Amino acid sequence: MTGKISSRRSTLRATAVLLGAVVAAGSVAGCTRTTTDSDEPLLDQLQDRGSVTVGFAGEAPYSFMDDGQLTGATVALHREIFGNLGIDTVEGVNADFGALIPGLQARRFDVVSAGMSILPQRCEQAAFSEPEFNYTTALMVPTGNPQNLTDMESVRDSGARMVAMTGAIESDYAQDLGIDATQVATPQDGMDAVVNGRADVFALTGISLNWLAQNNPDAPIEVTPSFVAVINGVPQVGAGGTVFRTDDAALRDAYNEELKKITSDRDKYLSIVGEYGFTEAELPDPELTTADLCEGVG
Repeated sequence: MTGKISSRRSTLRATAVLLGAVVAAGSVAGCTRTTTDSDEPLLDQLQDRGSVTVGFAGEAPYSFMDDGQLTGATVALHREIFGNLGIDTVEGVNADFGALIPGLQARRFDVVSAGMSILPQRCEQAAFSEPEFNYTTALMVPTGNPQNLTDMESVRDSGARMVAMTGAIESDYAQDLGIDATQVATPQDGMDAVVNGRADVFALTGISLNWLAQNNPDAPIEVTPSFVAVINGVPQVGAGGTVFRTDDAALRDAYNEELKKITSDRDKYLSIVGEYGFTEAELPDPELTTADLCEGVG
């Protein structure tokens, strides 16, 4: 990186960060703007400030609050990468998943830290980093899986009552397959719907559902094996990344440069995200680029 970056790097790295701007869960209303419309590039603004504010949706193990601290795999990546860019503090603003890109555009936070799927329609609204995680979908069902659900097609064919998180890729899968899925704001809401009998199945990324199940061992639910969703005969290759505003290309490019040092080194990658349940299976495919995913190729 340039000497400008190294000269602004703080001598101290934050090891734990309190929620920098408290916003009621499920809303970004009332949040102050994090950056100005200054002609100074956002990368320079963040280095001057020494902190970055990330929007997150409380989806473990990607990014969530635990005992008042912002944590998760994407947060761990951000602390490493932004720290290497001379931006030593990562603060968070909680929002519904579907409100993350609108909140980013409204400058309520600087980037989105949510492991968000890189999809063509989202690429029209924002700029994505290169892939940080591969992911697959799974289903949370009542213990015993009474309807023998295995994938999205089985949900459709069974007529099972499904819930999906607003703005999540599984909601899009449901729409494409003609499934009338009820929308929920958070993963916890989805699990509660299954536990309380309001839904037969909750679809989300496998790693998120397994985290929920492991941290709620008494809940009468189970998680199916993960699968790659198939829509109109086409396997849906999934990858997620950090989201930037389209006019913050310099920040995204600097971020990608540091990200590549991590994703090209298996041991380094796992040393950062492994404690959150991520394995080599989630390591991004080096042949799959954001440009491909934005074009719908995968």
